[in-house]
Amino acid sequence: MKGIVLRQPGGLDKLEAVDMRDPGVPGPGEIRVRLRASSLNYHDYGVVSGGIPTADGRIPMSDGAGVVDDVGDGVTEFAVGDHVISCFFPDWQDGPATAGDFKRVPGDGIDGYAREGVTRPASWFTRSPKGYSHAEAATLTTAGLTAWRALVVDGGLKAGDTVLVLGTGGVSVFALQFAKMMGAKVVATSSSDEKLERVRALGADHTINYRSHQDWGGLVRDWTGGRGVDHVVEVGGPGTLAQSITAVRVGGHISLIGVLTGRSGEIPTAALMAKQARLQGLIVGSRRHQTELVRALDATGVRPVIDKSFGLGEIADAFRLQESGGHFGKICLEY
Repeated sequence: MKGIVLRQPGGLDKLEAVDMRDPGVPGPGEIRVRLRASSLNYHDYGVVSGGIPTADGRIPMSDGAGVVDDVGDGVTEFAVGDHVISCFFPDWQDGPATAGDFKRVPGDGIDGYAREGVTRPASWFTRSPKGYSHAEAATLTTAGLTAWRALVVDGGLKAGDTVLVLGTGGVSVFALQFAKMMGAKVVATSSSDEKLERVRALGADHTINYRSHQDWGGLVRDWTGGRGVDHVVEVGGPGTLAQSITAVRVGGHISLIGVLTGRSGEIPTAALMAKQARLQGLIVGSRRHQTELVRALDATGVRPVIDKSFGLGEIADAFRLQESGGHFGKICLEY
């Protein structure tokens, strides 16, 4: 079985293709999955680049999609031939959040899915949406579920709401798609006019080049007639949060998801208080959230936006594309 290991955290040159042992026969409650795809997230990049500490020899990648090729005793939810996707937090099945770190996250605290097969508890997976390719399904584990939880689970998104999405990475593009799916209006930002054309093609109602308009929070507020947006999907962190607070309405909701501009920084607390807005940090979601997302995608037919796919052995090149910021939507590995 082919796979990738991170010999020593700290650089893409430490990623190495190796032969691995067969994952073995599934025991009671387990399934064996022939993995076919993964997708890249900034969390994965943090692990392989050394920004997030992990163990030597770690198998990276938190997202995994493939086909069940054997089931253990007592497994009734899945059968051989079913298409499945992994869960980011395999131990968080339902209810309130239970994890505040990544100790049990595949590809970080434990081995991940940059390999051709795994044997794991059936509860670590859900079904894939009907008709999805494995690459499309792999985009849901982290990016898709994060956007879904931010807007639908925590945000209570409804038709007629207004949503601000920052940039054109995987979470932001998913948030745009889910918002339009739910009947909301969307304003999107980017530093690239070409990418803004692409988000308009996906249904964005208004776009702003944040490099040309540094006071983009005020422009967003103006677009709503001075009211502000109902929801902000905040992936930038400290470098963009002040503008997001400017953009949100009084009593609105800001989902703090990313740290692309840094891990800490000044927060305009007086402005946040005046807005009486809810600033909520979140990390992906539970298995139940994922099954609800899959059900919604089956009902609506929304498909992910994949910029480019690479082979498993090209994983370093895939991360270099992500590092460059030149992608739109998701980058995948297919094997």
